Amino acid sequence: MRVLAEAGWGVKRIAREVGVARNTVRRYLRVGEAADKQVRPKARQLTTDEQHRAVELWDTAAEGNAVVVKALLEREGVEASVRTVQRAVEERRRQVHATQVATVRFETAPGKQMQVDFGEKKVRLGGELVKVFLLVAVLSFSRRLFVRAFLNQRGDDWREGVAAAFMHFGGVPQEVLGDNARPLVEEHNRQAGTVRFHPAWVAFCRDWDVTPKACGPYRARTKGKTESGVKYVKRNALAGREFESFGALEAHLVEWMAEADERVHGTTHARPLERFEREEKAALRPLPARPLPRRQQRLRRKVANDALVDVDTVRYSVPHRLVRESVEVEVGEQQVRVFYAGKQVATHARSKEPHARIVDPAHWKGLWREHAVEPVEGTSKLAVLGRSLEDYADVVEQAAKRGAA
Repeated sequence: MRVLAEAGWGVKRIAREVGVARNTVRRYLRVGEAADKQVRPKARQLTTDEQHRAVELWDTAAEGNAVVVKALLEREGVEASVRTVQRAVEERRRQVHATQVATVRFETAPGKQMQVDFGEKKVRLGGELVKVFLLVAVLSFSRRLFVRAFLNQRGDDWREGVAAAFMHFGGVPQEVLGDNARPLVEEHNRQAGTVRFHPAWVAFCRDWDVTPKACGPYRARTKGKTESGVKYVKRNALAGREFESFGALEAHLVEWMAEADERVHGTTHARPLERFEREEKAALRPLPARPLPRRQQRLRRKVANDALVDVDTVRYSVPHRLVRESVEVEVGEQQVRVFYAGKQVATHARSKEPHARIVDPAHWKGLWREHAVEPVEGTSKLAVLGRSLEDYADVVEQAAKRGAA
């Protein structure tokens, strides 16, 4: 480049000839041979004592944050980049991480524990994509699996699903292990190791004579059996499948559970149903002699202009005089009841079909324009609404006479 420049070439022509940027040519021509040598600053290294101090801070005041360690070292007069600090604490960080993720498989005795969890998956029902919530319960010893689909995962859904699992297995285990979902746990103090369960969940467990348990916060592997069960349901029972209705989905899950009980489990190397019949069935406590309540929550809803209230995408009718009023909706296992000012104003059979409309025609009686009324073949829509073309012709004729007078 210097030779070409001495020959009278311009910077642009030299850059094009050599194949470098023009600024590179200018720099070489400006500094001469000094540009041939690039000197990188030496990487900062902490002394042995400084490294020990960095690890100590990382374990204590910095709470595992290298950026905070760097700031604390600077206060002590030690200058280092974040990357230098990260290298210093790398081995300690790896040890702590290994301790956190390491898990010892804990096997429970027959009838001791059932693990339960919710998962969610979008499933095509009747050609429409719907989010379905799946309660999955697994008996920890035999690995028998139960799954039930819901349109939500409120406290009532938890209790109904767990009770259905007890009925499916034909008995009650000693304890139920769940996560820290709000319907189950109000507070989990990690430092003190204490759990305050939701009162409704405590009452439910007392009724069924079962002990509630909760896994540690951010320790989902504590209930790894049901975590694996949720994945198994999503990837095996529902993967790529479409259903005509929610009822068809429920029927499919019943058939699929029977098939899952007959598979050879990857951990126990035995069929869950055989292991259950042989060792766990007799260890379960008997079911209550009388059915116990499972749902007790009342939902607050505002009546829409079409005299319908929405519960988990299903719409139920109420008397049209309550439009724009606030009502309470009690969703039972078989019935949905609506209350206004403490009095029951509507009762419907519970539906699980997403986006369904459950209507009592009496609730719309008295409205001039009836809802969802199909015209009889051979009649006009006006006739269905109580009017005919002749009625409107008479009105027009009378108006014309008054105008002429």
